Amino acid sequence: MIPGHAGPDELVLDEPTRRLCGAITGGELAPVRLAVIAPGGYGKSALLDLLATADGAHRYRRGVSGGLVLVDDAHLLCDKDFAALEDHLADESAGLVVAARPRPRPAGLTALLGRLRGQVVLRAFDVGRTAACLAALGVDTSRAAFVHANTGGVPGLVHRLAPHLGAGQDTVPAAAVDEFRLDLDQLTGNQVRALLAAEVNADATLLAGLLGVPTTEAAALVDEARATGLLAADGSLLPLAAAVLRALVPADQRTAVLGGLAELRLTRTGPTGEFAAALLAASASGPAAGAVYAAAAAEAEPGFAVRLHQAAENAGHPVDEVGRAEAEARAGDLDAALRRADTLLAAGEPRAALVAAAALAHRGQTTRSAELYRWAGSGAFAAIGLAATGRLAEAKSAMPVDGAAPPTLFNTAISLAAKGIVDSITGDGTALSTVVRAAEVMEPVGRDVLVPDSPAALGAILAMHTGATGIAEPLLARACTGGELLRTRHALLAAWAALLRGESVPVPEPARTPRDHLFVVGLAVGTARRAGDLATLRRGWDQANEAVVRHDIDLFTLLPLGEFAIAAARLGDSDRLAPHLDRAWTLLDALGNPPAWSAFPRWQAFHAEITASRIPQAREHVDFLSAFTDQFPMALTEAARCWLDILAGTINAPRVESAARALHTAGLHWDAARLAGQAATRTPDRKRMLALLDCARTLQPTPTRDDPPESPLSGRELQVAELVLSGLTYKQVGDRLFISAKTVEHHMARMRSRLGATSRPDLLSQLRDLVTTPQTPAAEPVIP
Repeated sequence: MIPGHAGPDELVLDEPTRRLCGAITGGELAPVRLAVIAPGGYGKSALLDLLATADGAHRYRRGVSGGLVLVDDAHLLCDKDFAALEDHLADESAGLVVAARPRPRPAGLTALLGRLRGQVVLRAFDVGRTAACLAALGVDTSRAAFVHANTGGVPGLVHRLAPHLGAGQDTVPAAAVDEFRLDLDQLTGNQVRALLAAEVNADATLLAGLLGVPTTEAAALVDEARATGLLAADGSLLPLAAAVLRALVPADQRTAVLGGLAELRLTRTGPTGEFAAALLAASASGPAAGAVYAAAAAEAEPGFAVRLHQAAENAGHPVDEVGRAEAEARAGDLDAALRRADTLLAAGEPRAALVAAAALAHRGQTTRSAELYRWAGSGAFAAIGLAATGRLAEAKSAMPVDGAAPPTLFNTAISLAAKGIVDSITGDGTALSTVVRAAEVMEPVGRDVLVPDSPAALGAILAMHTGATGIAEPLLARACTGGELLRTRHALLAAWAALLRGESVPVPEPARTPRDHLFVVGLAVGTARRAGDLATLRRGWDQANEAVVRHDIDLFTLLPLGEFAIAAARLGDSDRLAPHLDRAWTLLDALGNPPAWSAFPRWQAFHAEITASRIPQAREHVDFLSAFTDQFPMALTEAARCWLDILAGTINAPRVESAARALHTAGLHWDAARLAGQAATRTPDRKRMLALLDCARTLQPTPTRDDPPESPLSGRELQVAELVLSGLTYKQVGDRLFISAKTVEHHMARMRSRLGATSRPDLLSQLRDLVTTPQTPAAEPVIP
């Protein structure tokens, strides 16, 4: 038995091939004149064994003719054999099945194949047919995916690997590798080199250069390598074959081939990433391989670049340590990047300061980041950091001089971003437009750069601070600056815009940096507060304290800080946050309390004070807001005054509705609906109450949860059921949905009738079955 050669009873054929073979062996199809052309291991010999059971069938031997002649390995025959087979075909009743590899293709074989009438196509197994083969061999079929992944489904390779598999084994067994010793011994040296070249996806031109032969000869060797059955359809070496070459080809021969291919690849232009990845997978080393790794690292994605830098170092090639630190930072390993950059700075490498500055910004250390950028001569990034930490005069001084740097897209974008941030502080009404333009300029070139923050993120934060939330989301949706490192930040800021609208906010993937963690916690706290989920709010508050301590207070962290202030007031723990809020007010004072950055924190602080029932302090924030004359601060001022009136029991319904609609226009949908809803619940005038409730329903965030399929309840009834099951009273449910307690009671009565519930416990039990994801908010105050 040839190793890996299946017996006739072990063949796993597709349906067309099985039917054809059945017709031949059953005598229903004659005379048969077919070709079976497939690489080694695809089952040609086993197929001939099956056809040999037909009446009159026999294996080819020179001088023996008549009946159905079965020829195996026809690509190895000589001209005399081909002549004999041509003579056999002169008899119209004679049958012939010729099996051969695609290469080599002697002229006599080509002529013979031209006289045949059809071809049997043998294909590699899919996972299902691999499992069927394993079952026939008595091997656990749960290993089918592993076997298929390593063999590509080549039947002969499946038969060689399967018998040697142990339970839970996730590597190719040595015993399976040993079965290929004879196969390798039968190959010429150049055929082995062609297989080694396939391991790193080298093309015929590279192989020709390595062997010193014409490209046509190298191409023929590549074809012969494919014909072995050891290559996948795309020409790559199958994992089992790669394991065989690594184990059985002498290490010096393998190193010489891979190193020679690497040297030749270095003489070419164009990207080297794919070739470097193949070399790395093949564990290639040596000077040439190290040079390929180093070249590819400069153009690779960050995570892969880190691996390539390490491989280059292991191979003994000099490594661009600054580039390596940058790759580590872009891959999210800020600690490694800072350690490397700090070592380089100590050794007198000034470029490392740019890496350290960016990494520090992502870690929330804006002050130190700005200092490093200024020291390194990166004026625009220094200006952004200095402005964000309250040093406006220094920021203006650090701004790059026009013409001092090449007018590249990158330089233009960061200069515009810096100008926009500085202008937002000095009161220029076009500041947001400038930062948005910076984001658009950065789009084509920003994906592969290391930056402390993206213009898109800065623009989104400024937009949310100035009541232009509608600008933030499309800006973030297009953002690609900073690649993976900033992707989470962009997602978090988009989630924050949704939070302001009061929509349910799925918190993005786990934070990769302390700055992202601050916003993750802020989103959790903000969502819990809006849902009245006191238990989650308490858990989030503990995390918030830790997050704030780790982060500088700057302009770009005021959004979560304000959310924490309201949460602290809700939990009666404002004192713990007070020092951090004092730093925020000091920062804004140092900048002259610019409306673009001061108005929204004052609005948040106002809500913190009324939540804690500190009305005099709340009035101070309203007085501060009233000094601003821009549209958004004026809308916040009017809404805050309406809140004070509501708390005092004096409600002007038209004024409240107007203020609520202004908040909604600014993107604060939840605040808008809450203002109108709370005014409705406190007005004694029924007509005004209904008008305000209708206004609140109009302004409330659009529900994002679809009704469960086949639900007997309406969407509104499901909302009521969810809140009642969470433990809220009818009045609290009404406050949440901007309906009266009586309406909630009517909803419950209709649900009881519709579900046929016999009692309140029975009703609640059925509702629990219908509401699959009930929230569990605690009772909340009527104020935000």
